[in-house]
Amino acid sequence: MEEKHNDDVIGRARVRDTPELEAYYDELKNLGAGALWTVANDIEPWEPRPSSVPMLWKYDDLRELVLKSSELVTPEQAGRRVVYLVNDKRRDVSAAVGWLYTGIQVTRPGESTSAHRHKASALRFIMEGEGGYTVVDGNKITFEVNDFVITPNSTWHEHGVAADGKTCVWQDGLDIPLVNALEANDYAVFDGKQPLDFPVNQSPLSYNAPGFIPADKVWDKPYSPLFKYSWKQVYPALLEAAKVNDGSPFDGILMHYTNPLNGGHVMQTMGASMQLLRAGEHTKAHKHTGSFVYQCAKGKGYSIIGGKRYDWKERDIFCVPSWVYHEHVNASETEDACLFSFHDLPVIEKLGLYQEKAYQENDGHQLLND
Repeated sequence: MEEKHNDDVIGRARVRDTPELEAYYDELKNLGAGALWTVANDIEPWEPRPSSVPMLWKYDDLRELVLKSSELVTPEQAGRRVVYLVNDKRRDVSAAVGWLYTGIQVTRPGESTSAHRHKASALRFIMEGEGGYTVVDGNKITFEVNDFVITPNSTWHEHGVAADGKTCVWQDGLDIPLVNALEANDYAVFDGKQPLDFPVNQSPLSYNAPGFIPADKVWDKPYSPLFKYSWKQVYPALLEAAKVNDGSPFDGILMHYTNPLNGGHVMQTMGASMQLLRAGEHTKAHKHTGSFVYQCAKGKGYSIIGGKRYDWKERDIFCVPSWVYHEHVNASETEDACLFSFHDLPVIEKLGLYQEKAYQENDGHQLLND
């Protein structure tokens, strides 16, 4: 059935204001009420309406300021020493895009944060350094550059860098704006030092082998038991997949980080992905519901988002708002490029809100806005 997208069709509000109606509206307002037809066309748009704008955060511009924060405040003073990234249209909720938060955290050798927990789910993508670790509910996990780490909601967690390590920088991703919007967030600090209840790296060593699940362990949590996804395994997997798959016309070789027990998203409210763009690849444009934060993990290129070009290289971060056309380009003719992303697809999919639309004009590629 063909849809009609015109506010003059039957079924859309077309009431003209009169003095009598305005007086009527005032009476309703005084009683904490209102007439639906005065707001219906705004709250029920023909298509999804993004509240965010595309943005690019250049790591070269931010890096010195991120490191400078480690000279100005201690982890104990700041709680978490983070430079957060905020969307020009979402400053009121401290969001990078949609209902997602992101920031860049720095930790020096020998430093650690206090263990804490919150209802918001969190993830980390490691950008620089050596000797970094996280402790999640008594599981100490070491990490390296381009590793992906999760700290699910309500888990006790802390982070640090070994005394003989090198300053570590990583991207934080959280669903703080979403959980706050639902009026469900909280925060608590662990009383004392979090005990280490398991051997170091037990989680990745137990669950990291593809297709293998420990037979002697019972996991009843709603999130992945694998707290670290190693770049040393992820990147070769992308290369192997690229040998036998054409990939998506919109995303190249796109792989989702998953819960090894059920193949689902790693956490209840946030998922994450890694995609490989072959040398010289230029994907076609599409748009979909769901907000995305990207970080370039390897290579360089650009994305066209809403008709505007955004050039990126390793460690740059950018966002794609829900229902905005986007396409990606690997600028190198000889080397591949990889983009890490995290998103709110677990929520969008569970609520039955996912939809997608391909760009139909110009052979699937957007024209750049002047």
